[in-house]
Amino acid sequence: MASATETGNITGTADKDYNLLWYVESCLENALRLDTYIKDAERAKDAQLVELFTKAQADSRKGADLGKAMLRSRLSG
Repeated sequence: MASATETGNITGTADKDYNLLWYVESCLENALRLDTYIKDAERAKDAQLVELFTKAQADSRKGADLGKAMLRSRLSG
């Protein structure tokens, strides 16, 4: 939920930077969670779910990679 005011004075990190960090962490966490879902679907021999979760995991990894690249460029600049 977005705040109407900057809360960086509370966290010590500007909202936009905190949001980017949160996004990367969430993408990575989702990729890990989806690994469990893929294994569950494989055990159940449900190829449709395996395909869905595998694609979703790839998207989560892509999001994490994009966010990490942005973090690198911002931290080195």
